Amino acid sequence: MYKEISKLVIYRNLEPQGILTNLAKICEKFDRKDFNRDTLINDIYKEINKLLEIATQYGFDYNLWHCYLAYILATNENPFSITSEKAGAKDGTVNKFALNDFEIFKHLFDYDFSRLEMDLGIDCFRTILDYHSIEKHEQRYNKSVSDKVKVLSREINQSKNTEEVFKIVTGFYQTYGVGKFGLNKAFRVHHSDMGVELCPIKNIDDVRLNDLIGYEIQKKKLIENTEAFVAGRKANNCLLFGDSGTGKSTSIKAILNEYYEQGLRMIEIYKHQFQDLTSVIAQIKNRNYKFIIFMDDLSFEEFEIEYKYLKAVIEGGLETKPDNVLIYATSNRRHLIRETWSDRSDISKDELHRSDTVQEKLSLVSRFGVTINYSKPSQKEFFEIVKGLAQKNPEITLSDEKLCEEANKWELSHGGISGRTAQQFILNIAGKNL
Repeated sequence: MYKEISKLVIYRNLEPQGILTNLAKICEKFDRKDFNRDTLINDIYKEINKLLEIATQYGFDYNLWHCYLAYILATNENPFSITSEKAGAKDGTVNKFALNDFEIFKHLFDYDFSRLEMDLGIDCFRTILDYHSIEKHEQRYNKSVSDKVKVLSREINQSKNTEEVFKIVTGFYQTYGVGKFGLNKAFRVHHSDMGVELCPIKNIDDVRLNDLIGYEIQKKKLIENTEAFVAGRKANNCLLFGDSGTGKSTSIKAILNEYYEQGLRMIEIYKHQFQDLTSVIAQIKNRNYKFIIFMDDLSFEEFEIEYKYLKAVIEGGLETKPDNVLIYATSNRRHLIRETWSDRSDISKDELHRSDTVQEKLSLVSRFGVTINYSKPSQKEFFEIVKGLAQKNPEITLSDEKLCEEANKWELSHGGISGRTAQQFILNIAGKNL
């Protein structure tokens, strides 16, 4: 096995201490009869333990060895896989190297561990090749990665030759992509020794636009802009502003779930990370996805200057913002930056050019081509939201009249009328089985 993986060309950049490399070295020692039995068994169990940890993290099942190999192919970012992500299988000399590597992976898929198990008196490989995992809640593992890897694993296992493996893997890259951007929906910014990293957000609320009751005009504007963006047409940065608890953030999360299959990805970034925006965009600008940079609850006090980084990135810097990047933000403030009466006053003690101050503070919001207002609902609209949410919870059996009566009592002592208040009320009622 080790001799085979040492001949990999395109997929050569495997982790030096990864499971595949370590198991290959173990098999080589076994074949050479150059080992201490107890030490070798201990080394095998270490790698099986790592394999079980990955299987738990990603919800792998049935044949864990096949899932692991498929996971390597699905996540290995190299020039061949990234090119296939954009254009699928194309003619070229590089295909000879790819076929060589896929032949090796096919042999790894079919590798027979039985002789090693028989001689050492163990049965761990037999167990992982027919593994039935404990059923887990989706929030306990990365379902997005799990489903795709298991499909790829089954298809490679059923393939008859290397040419079929080539078609399966390049087709997978073109359909789903490769690496973390291909397999995950959303990311957050993280600082490490390597610099600015984009780390996958493993569990995302599967909210849909239909779950947000009302606000049809607002959702229509957001959909139109997003669909143009996903289709590769011109689209604008979006600012969703208005009262708290009206569904601004929910709308953007729902947009991600609605258009993920069409290549939409999302990166969540906070105000204190705006200085990292240039680095973030550099990592995503050449990938075959559409990225929304999501800024939730965006606003600035007078003394905060982070908005200047944002202005330069959106529009105004020397480098043009890539066509595959948009910024979607939510805010309770229409103009994002706090203004004072002194900004509007004709007479100021320390400001000679008052209009310059006003323009400076308004220039950020003007960079959002689409602004959508989410106002708090009327009482009638509030009751419609409550009834709509109740219909999605079959355990709630109250009549509409009683439901609205209880909802009215709830909102008077829980922050007033809003979609968020309605949701909290429904959760309370559902928890009591009323």
